[in-house]
Amino acid sequence: MITSFRIGFPDEQLTDLRDRLHRTRWPDAEPVGDWSQGVPLAYLRELCAYWATGYDWRATERRLNALPQFRTDIDGLGVHFIHVRSPHPNALPLVLTHGWPGSVLEFEKVIPSLSDPPDPADAFHVVCPSLPGYGFSDRPGEPGWSVQRIARAWAELMARLGYERYGAQGSDWGTSVTTSLGQQDGAHLAGIHVMPPIAAPDPATLDDLTDAERQALADLRHAERHESGYAEQMTTKPQTVGYALNDSPAGLAAWIVEKFRSWTDGELDRVLTWDELLDDITLYWLTGTATSSARLYWESFREVGEWFSRSTEDTVDVPSGCSIFPKEMPRPSRRWAAKRYTDIRHWGEPGRGGHFAAFEQPELFVEEVRAFFRLVR
Repeated sequence: MITSFRIGFPDEQLTDLRDRLHRTRWPDAEPVGDWSQGVPLAYLRELCAYWATGYDWRATERRLNALPQFRTDIDGLGVHFIHVRSPHPNALPLVLTHGWPGSVLEFEKVIPSLSDPPDPADAFHVVCPSLPGYGFSDRPGEPGWSVQRIARAWAELMARLGYERYGAQGSDWGTSVTTSLGQQDGAHLAGIHVMPPIAAPDPATLDDLTDAERQALADLRHAERHESGYAEQMTTKPQTVGYALNDSPAGLAAWIVEKFRSWTDGELDRVLTWDELLDDITLYWLTGTATSSARLYWESFREVGEWFSRSTEDTVDVPSGCSIFPKEMPRPSRRWAAKRYTDIRHWGEPGRGGHFAAFEQPELFVEEVRAFFRLVR
């Protein structure tokens, strides 16, 4: 059964959020003049003051409720999804998968362009599910919801919607889910588009690296040393950090904003507005999914890391498109990616953008998606 869904949080939850923000017990200021120790106190206080007094969640509710939303039970779990059918009958069904700390909100800007483009030949029926434990999907009550199980659920979802042939696109966790879809449901896939592909450096190339490959490796080492603490905590003890994230909106905001700031291309406040950031953070807060979303790291982060290093063993043979935005992490080269994705039809390297491409650079994101799927429709 598929049922319609609308968002409607009670006023009491919004009042409680503002009250908690006003009563935040702030730490002392960082003794450095940058973000090297995390989100600066002055920045977060200003953001949270706006959250408590100026931000309007109801406006976001109205926008999302203008989109067709649904829920259905798959493998014992309630799954939320946006489903926008194109007015063009020959549109290709496309499932878009977000990651952490993202949500279906990442795709809000691109859904109109994908579903009703100037050229009907580029049209998609767009399906945007919320990952298990994220947003308006149910929180798993037992272990086992790995990226492979999520991919199986997405295949079932697309079949349940009546789509016998479809495309899949993903970033962050969505890359892992989409890659797994390519391995599990190739008979029904026109192709997959991933940002970035899951591919380790090829040892055979290490004595002959290009400048781009050398920089990608240097940036990866920097990220492992300075940006990976969040992942280690959520991979090992998500429940422990979850108490703080579920109890303190200021703490949740800091946890999420730090990654948006690290992973976007350019000054964060020039790339995404505070309203856009708070849309995503508020979604995590009101749904109470800070802890359940973190558990996906416990389920699959190390597994994907091992998968990352086995490029030649776990191949993906469906037609694939790969886009590498300049502030993405990691940024494998095409020859590294070709060890896993054996049928790369499109390789894109846009001039700007980061980890949240659909959110940051919606026009470039749409161009990349169209460019690949034009080759496999």
